Amino acid sequence: MPVNTISLLTTLDQNYLPQLQVLLTSLHVNNSAEKIVLYLLHSGIPEAALGKLNQQCQAFDYSFFPIYVEDELFQNAPVTKQYPKEMYYRLLAPRLLPDDVKRVLYVDPDILIINPIRPLWEIDLDGNLFAAAAHTGKTELANSVNQIRLGTKRDYYNSGVLLMDLEACRQEIEPQTLFDYVELHRKELVLPDQDVLNGLYSQRILSLEDVLWNYDARNYSSYLLRSGGVYDLRWVMEHTAILHFCGKEKPWKPKYFRRFGILYQHYVQLTRRDWNIIL
Repeated sequence: MPVNTISLLTTLDQNYLPQLQVLLTSLHVNNSAEKIVLYLLHSGIPEAALGKLNQQCQAFDYSFFPIYVEDELFQNAPVTKQYPKEMYYRLLAPRLLPDDVKRVLYVDPDILIINPIRPLWEIDLDGNLFAAAAHTGKTELANSVNQIRLGTKRDYYNSGVLLMDLEACRQEIEPQTLFDYVELHRKELVLPDQDVLNGLYSQRILSLEDVLWNYDARNYSSYLLRSGGVYDLRWVMEHTAILHFCGKEKPWKPKYFRRFGILYQHYVQLTRRDWNIIL
């Protein structure tokens, strides 16, 4: 893999393909000079749907590699409606991606990329397996509850943006370790994949500034207050790279009235104009 190429990873089902296309539009608009490789881990998206995504990637000069994940890997895994096999995909990415992929940036599909991401891509992980941000600004209570619940002393990291050292992960992360943790902690897991990341590997995560690399779009007022008025809308538009629409309310749904909804709709319209997506 060329050093200058940025490798992105996402995992989703067919229902989230339009949101991924919006994400890619925002990425292309704001990182137009970058060479991008996109890996998509999935468990059965139809070829026709993947073909439409591939057309968009070709138009952007992105390389696109959809990877179908076989069920065989999960024979010993706790898999239920609450714990679907897809929840393991991002932490098993080191096993599922080609061996020549040394580093990857995982992103959830409910994201906009509104500034350059190369500074994140090139960050020194300093011996850690991952880099991630914690959303602790709105209240410290939730962070403390998660620490007690999972028995950790670090911040509770959001797994929606995750820079991964795949070489190190291949050496240290065993699938059975993940499966055993889920089996042992069934009653405590609230956000299973994120809880597993924090419960097992919080000591191996490099902390990122969420206001730059995983901005929680619900919390504009909190960011503004914490910064003494510095992190206003102009600042966010000029500095924040990754805008994350966390939680149940989503900007593609009717009656979304939060602050960054109109920005999301801008990228929806750009995507719809060229790719006729339905959101």
